[in-house]
Amino acid sequence: MNVLFLCTGNSCRSILGEATFNHLAPEGWRALSAGSNPTGKVHPRSLVLLEREGISTEGCFSKSWNDLPVTPDIVISVCGNAANETCPAYLGPVLRGHWGVEDPAHVEGTEDEINASFMTAYRILRHRIEQFLALPLGELKNNQDRLKAELDRIGALLP
Repeated sequence: MNVLFLCTGNSCRSILGEATFNHLAPEGWRALSAGSNPTGKVHPRSLVLLEREGISTEGCFSKSWNDLPVTPDIVISVCGNAANETCPAYLGPVLRGHWGVEDPAHVEGTEDEINASFMTAYRILRHRIEQFLALPLGELKNNQDRLKAELDRIGALLP
């Protein structure tokens, strides 16, 4: 099963989701990330945070959803709402969920405040990914309605 973490720029949140999911996922599950309008680069603070958490960043790069090597089975949009960003809607026939997280790339303040915003985004995504991976995924793969309900429920969770 391929899970796409989708946001606009594919530089922070979707990258954090992809790398964290792949770090924790069982065999047979794989995450990708993409953006509707990718920045073309991964935010350096995302890479530093992942490496500090012991999560590989190999293969992480900012890309368009038009450049995916496979068609995803599940698309999880991670764009937030307070930043007045438009959340892209993946156009393929896939199961969709929304796990909104505010974009740490737009936070202004001290180094500590900016780093804290990246850590907050990471913790929210990691908690939701852990909750997702704790589900009976073998059963849910064949029950799209229940899987959609679980994606929606998890999207409202905070650590």
